[in-house]
Amino acid sequence: MRNISVTMSTSLDGVVQGPGRPDEDTRDGFDRGGWAVRYNDEVMAEKMGSGMASGGAMLFGRRTYLDFAGYWPHQTDNPFTPFLNAAHKYVVSNTLTEPLPWQNSTLLSGDAATTVAELKAQDGPDLAVVGSAALVRSLFQAGLIDQFTLLIHPLVLGRGRTLFDQSGGPSEDFELIDSVATSTGVLIATYRSRSAQATDFSAPPR
Repeated sequence: MRNISVTMSTSLDGVVQGPGRPDEDTRDGFDRGGWAVRYNDEVMAEKMGSGMASGGAMLFGRRTYLDFAGYWPHQTDNPFTPFLNAAHKYVVSNTLTEPLPWQNSTLLSGDAATTVAELKAQDGPDLAVVGSAALVRSLFQAGLIDQFTLLIHPLVLGRGRTLFDQSGGPSEDFELIDSVATSTGVLIATYRSRSAQATDFSAPPR
């Protein structure tokens, strides 16, 4: 059984849309993209780098995968690029077709919750989701998320798509297992599902 962990940048009002670039995600007329970039610092880079160094595979929704695939393979001077290129990448989509444009990528078609549940049940490295908010919502609805790492940025955007909407969903308790504040005021907080921890015999005692 694999664990599924999510890493997501969010504003104080819960917006997760377009953190990286002005043109990253302009759906619904969102014109405040790129809001997270000015908060990057060495603390954040070290924290994200340590997560990548732990290994594992990556799980993407279509939109985030295509955005990453069009950017990261060309960043030859970035220390994150070798990891991202080498990592096995699973892409949940019913519109993409193989071969996928980024090396070490595998297409998962069909119902997202069903195909990811089957992947999670297999032996293999843990799965990391970066961004991919729509996929995360589907997996959370199905009870498949074990851990969230939220990069909580000290700003209010006032508009934009949020990680969770108001349409209802499951209730889940999480425990804070790690937190660090960056020099720019970003709180990087990692929350572990209490139900997942109850069945994870590698977890530290509480």
